[in-house]
Amino acid sequence: MQADTAKKSRGLFSPLKIVECVRAAVELPFDEGLARERALFVECLNSPQRAGLVHAFFAERETAKVPEAQGAAPRALNRIAVIGGGTMGAGITVAALDAGLPVVMIERDAESIARGQANVEKVYDGLIAKGRMTPEGKAAILARYTPSTSYESIADADLVIEAVFEDIEVKKAVFQQLDRVCKPGAVLATNTSYLDIDAIANSVSRPQDVIGLHFFSPANIMKLLEIVVPAKVSPDVVVTAFELAKRMKKIPVRAGVCDGFIGNRILAIYKQAADYIMEDGASPYEIDEAVRGFGYPMGPFQVTDLAGGDIGWATRKRRAATRDPKARYVEVADRICERGWFGQKTGRGFYLYPQGARVGQPDPEVLAIVDAERQNKGIAARKFTAEEIMRRYMAAMVNEGAKVVEEGIALRPLDVDVTFLSGYGFPRFRGGPMKYADMVGLPKILEDIRTFAKEDPLFWKPAPLLEKLVAEGKDFASLNQAGR
Repeated sequence: MQADTAKKSRGLFSPLKIVECVRAAVELPFDEGLARERALFVECLNSPQRAGLVHAFFAERETAKVPEAQGAAPRALNRIAVIGGGTMGAGITVAALDAGLPVVMIERDAESIARGQANVEKVYDGLIAKGRMTPEGKAAILARYTPSTSYESIADADLVIEAVFEDIEVKKAVFQQLDRVCKPGAVLATNTSYLDIDAIANSVSRPQDVIGLHFFSPANIMKLLEIVVPAKVSPDVVVTAFELAKRMKKIPVRAGVCDGFIGNRILAIYKQAADYIMEDGASPYEIDEAVRGFGYPMGPFQVTDLAGGDIGWATRKRRAATRDPKARYVEVADRICERGWFGQKTGRGFYLYPQGARVGQPDPEVLAIVDAERQNKGIAARKFTAEEIMRRYMAAMVNEGAKVVEEGIALRPLDVDVTFLSGYGFPRFRGGPMKYADMVGLPKILEDIRTFAKEDPLFWKPAPLLEKLVAEGKDFASLNQAGR
């Protein structure tokens, strides 16, 4: 039991103390057992993890307090439509069905919609196999599900969520159809991870009805919903999106429009920091191990393999034209993708996945690619301890988080925290990246950034907000009252 709990709770202090309490209750006389329980409770109370967990609890309840909620009521939410039946579209459909909503799913042809329906049914069949649902329960839910290949069948939908391929022209074409068939006042949402939602909104005759609903995969399980607010959207559309999140039991975070919004924008930066550490001498496997040791369920290279390396590759190619030629760029991931190694789905990426294994094994050929890239650039590999890896990883995350708050992409530091706790596996007991920075001390984080800037001043440019807070002796928590 103890080993099992330790494995499940990944660095969390209190679960093992609970095991100790149970043992004390069984093995000690009653009074001694009570005293032991009290002593262990005080240990939990004095643990630095308490502050992180308390912050996480209240922060998740705070994110729904947004300026649009003052004076606007949600629109009707009786009928939902989802465009696309792939992994994302099916996950969103299941989340809506589980919230008790009727859903029409649209795909382009009979074959695609049959696949979409199979993707939805697979989720419920999995629950039946585990004994968590009856066939009758599945039938009752699917009675609210309508697969279709005709846009005309969503004419009466109150809210439509587009979940097609991550390409702006493809998405604009879908929105042209929505603009044509949807009733006036229908909320038109896009589930993009990176693309410019203002551009999508401006491509239709009703930009006031367009909003971003960035679900995280698998959408029926992951708690986070980034609600992305474009320039022309009506406040009641924003409130409707928060109402949908509530019905789906999601944790909503309001985000502004920029490349990647809150989560993926910050992810891109700390992923870059991880790439630099790799090119400078640590293996991807050492980096992943350090990140897991910090309390994450997976490291960044494992996540790339799980999501599919081709996704990030497409984004890098899209951004290549606008990339600063002076900025350092690590090509290891591109070399891996060029070989067609996209991660778990192709059987290898940064790791090897023999016979469809879910857990990867280190790949000597990947290490050879890393080595060749180092030689190419004349980099002499050096050793990194797990602590050195995490100092860079977290400094990059916190610095970009400060920029996101400063630009108003996130309303408050706590919105950044909740995004990472609910969508990116950040260890809950550390409270989120901004809370973590407060606990370590902002002067220490800034000092680290300035030290790293000696090697790469362009990448390690301190966020002006971070410098300002340190100069004024304040922390990120002092900004958490903003945005109400």
